[in-house]
Amino acid sequence: GERGHQFRILRAVKNRFGPADEIGVFEMTGAGLAEVANPSALFLSERGAPHPGSAVFAGVEGTRPLLVEIQALVAPTALGTARRTVVGWDSGRLAMVIAVLEARFGIGFADRDVYLNVAGGLRVSEPAADLAVAAALISAREDAALPAEAVFFGEIGLSGALRPIAQAGTRLREAAKLGFRTAFAPPPAATGGAEGIAMRPVADLEAFIEKCFGTIDR
Repeated sequence: GERGHQFRILRAVKNRFGPADEIGVFEMTGAGLAEVANPSALFLSERGAPHPGSAVFAGVEGTRPLLVEIQALVAPTALGTARRTVVGWDSGRLAMVIAVLEARFGIGFADRDVYLNVAGGLRVSEPAADLAVAAALISAREDAALPAEAVFFGEIGLSGALRPIAQAGTRLREAAKLGFRTAFAPPPAATGGAEGIAMRPVADLEAFIEKCFGTIDR
């Protein structure tokens, strides 16, 4: 259960009769729990106008595509050591993404506090969320909103290269269904596109930064 929201998430960890890692999303109503037919629409329902630090991740939970909003806040630190606070994602993976941005591309966060949140109370474990997290971090740092109708997915390697992601077509079809029109993803995803989605293939973070932000202060 998630105390701050009206819905509950049921996750199958062990299942003798079907696949594990599946999730069911239910809304708590006056008549009891009711199934949520389209969880992506629910998790994005409170997303308003584009603002810095917000990126939509096209994920997959088991066999179900799921779109969630990744939120980031980057602020100057008042402490000797910058703070890193994460809700809904792996803190070790956040540290890795920040290290790659700093070491490979000179985008510094050492003198800034970083707060990262997966909106809606969902916990994301996919490495495919790396690109969405990096997009939200850079967007927050530069105070520049990302395109409103864009989704992001891709795993970041330690070299800064983006690795291919499974079930790209499933992710893109779900994004198209919810009205998104652009997708930033590693190049192989371009072959699994969906009608109405314009692919913006990016081989590494450098290409992504140039396409999405242009010239930034490093």
